[in-house]
Amino acid sequence: MTFTGVFPILPTPFREDETVDLDSFHRIVQFMGSIGVDGVTILGVLGEANRLIDAERRAIIQCAIEAAGGLPVVVGTSHSGTSATIQLSQMAGDLGAAGIMVTPHREAIPNEARIYDHFSTIGSEVSLPIILQDHPISTQVHMSLDLVLRMVEDIETVACIKQEAVPSPARVAALVSGLARRVPILAGLGALYGAYELQQGADGFMTGFAFPEVLQAMVSAAQKDDQDAVFSIYQRFLPLIVFEGQPGVAVRKDIFRMRGLMNSSTVRKPAGSITGSARTQLEDVITRVLGQTDITQPLQIARQFPLP
Repeated sequence: MTFTGVFPILPTPFREDETVDLDSFHRIVQFMGSIGVDGVTILGVLGEANRLIDAERRAIIQCAIEAAGGLPVVVGTSHSGTSATIQLSQMAGDLGAAGIMVTPHREAIPNEARIYDHFSTIGSEVSLPIILQDHPISTQVHMSLDLVLRMVEDIETVACIKQEAVPSPARVAALVSGLARRVPILAGLGALYGAYELQQGADGFMTGFAFPEVLQAMVSAAQKDDQDAVFSIYQRFLPLIVFEGQPGVAVRKDIFRMRGLMNSSTVRKPAGSITGSARTQLEDVITRVLGQTDITQPLQIARQFPLP
């Protein structure tokens, strides 16, 4: 398969007692399928994967595959150990995943030879397509452009780059011009730089912005080379993108709750859930950007928010 278009990264719902809420998760996946996304990604950084035990991961993957009904499901399998990443990836494959998303392992003094070996070993042991996630904010690992280009060229199962190193638009441009084997490049970072990344040649988004319909509209316009439309959509929704993009996943989860896709916006401790003042601001920015739109229903961007 080809990893282009919009692959929303889904949050992991928890009940107020912090147990996994599979009913809400099933609802989220089905909603994504109903709006026509190209696939979904689960157990990412803001999917709180690092706060889950393996049995919970398995249950979440099984739930996603069942709810997806054939929609491709990419599973985050990053781990500090190569062997553990391989085992998590094999489990994902056995359960029906379409691909795996992997970051470089975090270490005090990153070593590019070890990073290369980490991905090369995973590629030789796991048959699934690899989405190479470059996300220095969470890993504290800054991979050189040359390393990323070399891994794409040498490791056949690297099928996509999830580009989140900043400055992101410039990095996208460098990847587009430097890749000997052109694999899709998907933007992340909550679509904060989304219009600029598409302008530089990104092939879509793999990120968790809670209104993926907006990203679909931007990608559709970019595919038609209508940069005016891309930027008009981006500018219209930018206040919401910026507000949701605050550190952590609390605001995003509360939007999912407001959309009727989660019963609770609980974030697992030690992280914090949304505060009262932040929720008030969130409600205000949604009203300012979306007016009285019913956000429990899929947004019809072209009809409800016509371009100027």
